[in-house]
Amino acid sequence: MDTREIRLQKFYKRCIIYLLSSLFWTTPTVYAKKPETIVLLHGLGRTSLSMYLLKIQLENIGYTVVSEGYASTDGSIKEHADWLDKLINDCSRKSEKIHFVTHSLGGIILRFHLKIKKYPNMGRVVMLSPPNKGSQVADFLRDWSLFKLLMGPSGQEIGTGPGSIPNKLGPVAFELGVITGDVSFNPFTSLLIPGPDDGKVSVENARVKGMKDFIVMPHSHTFIMNSPEVIDQVILFLQTGHFLHTVKK
Repeated sequence: MDTREIRLQKFYKRCIIYLLSSLFWTTPTVYAKKPETIVLLHGLGRTSLSMYLLKIQLENIGYTVVSEGYASTDGSIKEHADWLDKLINDCSRKSEKIHFVTHSLGGIILRFHLKIKKYPNMGRVVMLSPPNKGSQVADFLRDWSLFKLLMGPSGQEIGTGPGSIPNKLGPVAFELGVITGDVSFNPFTSLLIPGPDDGKVSVENARVKGMKDFIVMPHSHTFIMNSPEVIDQVILFLQTGHFLHTVKK
C-alpha cells in the first residue's frame, strides 16, 4: 500500500469520526461565566455551513455563537470588513465580550478590520489555517481566468508579495492563537508550497507577529475546523489563552 492510499484511508477514517462526533462528544461542559459571544468567520469559497460542527460544540458549552455567511468570492477584503463591522456592532450591544474563531480568509478579514477598529469588549481570537503571510497557491493561480472567476477580488489580495493585504497588516494587537495543519490531500498545490503545508497554506505562513500561541495539528486546510481535537484546542484557548501542546500527531 503506497503513501497516498494510506493517507486516503486516514482521511476517510477522520470523516467518519467527525460525523460521529456531532452526536457523541467528549468535551467537558464548562459554561461561560458571563454573557459572551463568539463570532465565526468562514473561509474563501465556503459558507457558514462549513463551521457548523464548531458552532454546535461552542453553543453546547454555553456561548452565544454568531455564524453568518458572507459572499466571500464577490467582494474585496475591505468590503468584507465593512460587513463585519456591522455584525460586530450588533453583537456588541448584546454581549459583554466578543471572541472570534476564523478559518482561512476569515482571519485576514478580521485582521484588516481590527487594524482600523478597536472594541472595548474584545475577547480572544483563534485562527484556523490563516494565510497570515499570504498563500503561494494564490500567487500561482492569480492570473488564471478561472481562478479570478471563482475566487473573486479577495483571491487576488492574499498573495505572498510585500504589497499583499496579509503582509501589509503588520503584527496583531489582540490575544491570538493560531492553529494550522500539516496534512495535504492535494499534491499539486503542495508542490507550490515550501515546507510543511495543509494543501493551501504553509505552516510558516500561518504565523504572524504578536500571536500568543501557535500549534500545528495533523489536518488539512479544508477540514481542520471539523476535527474534535482542533475544536477542543479552540475552546481551551478561548477560555485560558493557551493551547495544550502535549497532543500527539
